[in-house]
Amino acid sequence: MYLSLEWLSDFLELSHVDSEQLAERISRTGIEIEGVENYGKTLSHLVVGFVEHLEPHPEADKLNIAQVKVGDDQVLQIVCGAPNIVQGAKVICALPGAVLPMGEIQQTEIRNIPSSGMLCSYEELGFKSNVIPKKYSDGIVLLPEDAPVGEDIITYLKLNNPIFELSLTPNRADALSVLGNAYEVGAILSQTPKIQSVSTELTQVETLADLKELKVDANVSEQYQLRLIQNVKVAESPIWMQMRLMKSGIRPVNNIVDITNYLLLLYGQPMHAFDYDKLTSDTIGVRYAKDGEKLLTLDQVERSLVEGDGVICDGDRPIALAGVMGGYDTEVTESTKNVLLETAIFNPQTVRLTSKRLGLRSESSQRFEKGLNKQTVNASGDYAVELMQQLAGGTAIPGYLAQTSVQAEPVMVTVRRDAIERQIGIELTDSELEEIIQRLGFTITLNGETFDVQVPPRRWDIQIEPDVIEEIARIYGYDHIPNTLPQIQSPLSGLKPQQLMRRTTRRVMEGLGLHEVISYSLQSSKHAQLLANPNTPLIQLALPLSEERSVLRQSLLPALLEITQYNQARRNDDLALFELGRVFQGHADARKMPEEVDRLGIILSGHAQVDSWSQKARYYDFYDLKGMLETYFEQLQIQSLIQWEKVESIEELHPGRSAQIKLGDQVIGIIGQIHPTLCRDYDIHSHTYFAEIYLDRVYPVALPERSQQAIPKYPASMRDIALLVSKTQNHQQIVDTIYASGVEYLESVTLFDYYQGEAIDSDHISLAYRLIFQNPDQTMSDEDVDQAMQRIESALLQLDDIQLR
Repeated sequence: MYLSLEWLSDFLELSHVDSEQLAERISRTGIEIEGVENYGKTLSHLVVGFVEHLEPHPEADKLNIAQVKVGDDQVLQIVCGAPNIVQGAKVICALPGAVLPMGEIQQTEIRNIPSSGMLCSYEELGFKSNVIPKKYSDGIVLLPEDAPVGEDIITYLKLNNPIFELSLTPNRADALSVLGNAYEVGAILSQTPKIQSVSTELTQVETLADLKELKVDANVSEQYQLRLIQNVKVAESPIWMQMRLMKSGIRPVNNIVDITNYLLLLYGQPMHAFDYDKLTSDTIGVRYAKDGEKLLTLDQVERSLVEGDGVICDGDRPIALAGVMGGYDTEVTESTKNVLLETAIFNPQTVRLTSKRLGLRSESSQRFEKGLNKQTVNASGDYAVELMQQLAGGTAIPGYLAQTSVQAEPVMVTVRRDAIERQIGIELTDSELEEIIQRLGFTITLNGETFDVQVPPRRWDIQIEPDVIEEIARIYGYDHIPNTLPQIQSPLSGLKPQQLMRRTTRRVMEGLGLHEVISYSLQSSKHAQLLANPNTPLIQLALPLSEERSVLRQSLLPALLEITQYNQARRNDDLALFELGRVFQGHADARKMPEEVDRLGIILSGHAQVDSWSQKARYYDFYDLKGMLETYFEQLQIQSLIQWEKVESIEELHPGRSAQIKLGDQVIGIIGQIHPTLCRDYDIHSHTYFAEIYLDRVYPVALPERSQQAIPKYPASMRDIALLVSKTQNHQQIVDTIYASGVEYLESVTLFDYYQGEAIDSDHISLAYRLIFQNPDQTMSDEDVDQAMQRIESALLQLDDIQLR
C-alpha cells in the first residue's frame, strides 16, 4: 500500500509534520514503512509550457521543432521526437539546467538545430512505466488546457510529496485505505480526522430502470449493490485524480474506471463498472460458477471456470469473476453511455481460491481476501455516483438495487484493568486510558476494575481483550514501556531423568564402539511399513515434497537399513551404528496430534573382526548385539529385571534368531538378525543384526538411586548342576525356575557349559549351571546349601523332558 501525504492532508493537519519523523513514529506503532518516495525532491526547473508553433525538422523525419512558451515573454526552441506532440498543447518543459533522474538538461544542437530544453514524459519525471497512462506511454505528457503557462510543474502536479510504502500484517487490512490510515496517523498525532460526509445519499429501491431482479447467493456475497448512472461522457480523469492514482501505484484508464480505483484507495472498497447497454437481461445474479463455464476477462483471456468460482451473471451469462476481474464483454469504453456500478462484499475464501487458481492478483482481490469495512459500502457507492456526475457529466437514477445478509455493528469488548499491567507492564490512570481510547476513535466506559470499549466496524480486526490491550500498547508507545526482568524462580540445576538417560545411552553406545547417526523422520509409504504397528495408522503428510519422504516413521529400522545400504554400496562394509530418535504413532481420530515416542536403534553389519596375524576374521552374530544390550542394561541398573524371550512372528527378522526383550511383563524392545529377504531387497550383508529399544517404557525404571551395601564378611558357596534337556527347552525358563524355587541366599545363576555330541541323543543337549549362595550374616553350612540344591533339583524335574546328570 502506497500512502501519499498530500492525499492524507485532506483529512489531517500535516503542514508542520516532518515526513521522516512521521515515518519513524508509524513504524514504531506497528505498521512498518518499507520506503519513502518523493518524485519532486530532486527535480528542478520544470514548468508548464505551451507549444505555440510546430514544424518538421529539416534533417530528420521523426523530429519536430517546437516553439514553446514558458513564461510571459519567454519562448524556447526545443527539438522533440515525441509522436504525440501537437501545436497548441500544454506540456511539461524542462528548462536549460533542469535536474531530472536521467541527469541535467543542457542547451544543445540536434541535427544542426539549436534546442534549449526538453519536453518530458512521465517516465522522465521518475514514474514507473506500469503506472503511466497508456496514452502517454510512448510520448510526452499533454497537460489540461487550463494548466497555467510558466507555473512550476512540481507545484502544479504536487510532486514534492512524500509517499510511504506500507508493509502491512494480515490483521491490519483496515490500513489498505487512505481513510483507514487517516485514523491510524490521527491516533499517532492526537488528531481527529476531518472526514466530510457524502452529499449524495441514495436509498434502496425494488427495481432499477430496466433491471427488475437481483439474485444473490449469500454464500458468495453478503452485501451486493447496484447503481445506475446515465449519459456519462468517458474521457480522461482530472489531472489531480490521475496523479493520486499514479502515486498509489495504479495506472489511470479513464474517468469512470479511475473513479472506481480512486474510491478503492480512499475507502478500501473495491467496485466495478459495467457498460449497462451491453447487458442482455433484466436480471443480475451472483452465484457460484458451473464446471466448464467460460468467461473472457478484461485481459482478453478466456477463463475456464470451476464450481467454487464466484461469478456475476447477466441472466445466466457470466460477466465478471466476483472480486477478481471483470469481463471483457461488458467493459467500459469510450463509447459507453450508461454505467452500472457494483459495490459488494464477497466471500474472502471464494475470492482467494479463484485468484490463486487463475494467478490473478489485484488490488481488489487483495482487499476482498483480507476483509472490508462493511460500514462504508453505501457511502463509497454514493460517493462514486457523485464523482461520476461531477467528472463524467452523468445523471444518477434515484436509488440503488441491493441485497444484504449482514449489518455492520460496533463490537463491545470488556477489558480488565489488571490485564494491562500483567501483559504490558504499565499502570494507566483513568484519564490516560480515556485519552488513548479516544485517540483511536473508540468509545470507552469505565467500570472500576474493568472498562468497556466500543469498537467501530472500521476496525473489524479487534474482537477480544488482547486486541484492545495491543492497541493500548501501540498508542502508548512500545518505546515508553519500561524494561523489567521477569521474576522467575531459578530451578535447581541438574538433568531431568530422561536427559540423564539419553546422555548415559550415548556414552555407553559410543563406549561399545558404535557410531551415532541421525536420519530422516520421513519415509516412503512402502518403507514405513517395516515394523509398523498394524493397530496404529501411518501418518501421511498432506503436501510432501516427494514420495520418498511422505510418511512419518513408526520404527528406526527403515532409516538404519537405508544408511547401511548407502555405506555398503560405497564399499564401507563393516558397520556398527546407533540412533537415538523419535517415532510417531497416529490415532484413529485424525484430529488428534500424533504421539512422539523415543527409541534407541542399533544395527550391526559385516565383520566384527577382520583378518589379522593374531586372529581370523569373524562376522557379527546375535550374541555380539545381545552382549552390547546387556552392558547397556547394566549401566541403566536394570539388568536383573531383563528377560529374553524367543519370538518368530516378526516378519522383518530371521525366525529362530530373534527375540523380544521384556522388563517384567512389558516388552521393551526387539533383537534379531535381519531377514535374508529384506537383506536382499536392500542389497546389504546377510550378517546384519538389529535391535530397537522402546525408551519410553524404560524411562520410569532406569537409573534408580544407588543404595550402598556392605561388602559381605562371609564367604560364598558354589555348586554346579548339569542337566540333560530337549533342544526345544527354553534357557530362560530354566533360570526362572531355579530362582522361583524359593531358596534363600541364591546370588546368581550362570550357564557355563553347553555340550552336544557323543553319548547324547541328537535331539538333546547338556547344560551346566553354576549357582552362587551367600548369606551376609554368617557362613553357610554344607547342609544348608545341600538342602537348597535339593529344592532346586525338585523344581527343575517338574519341567518337561529334563534330567539331572
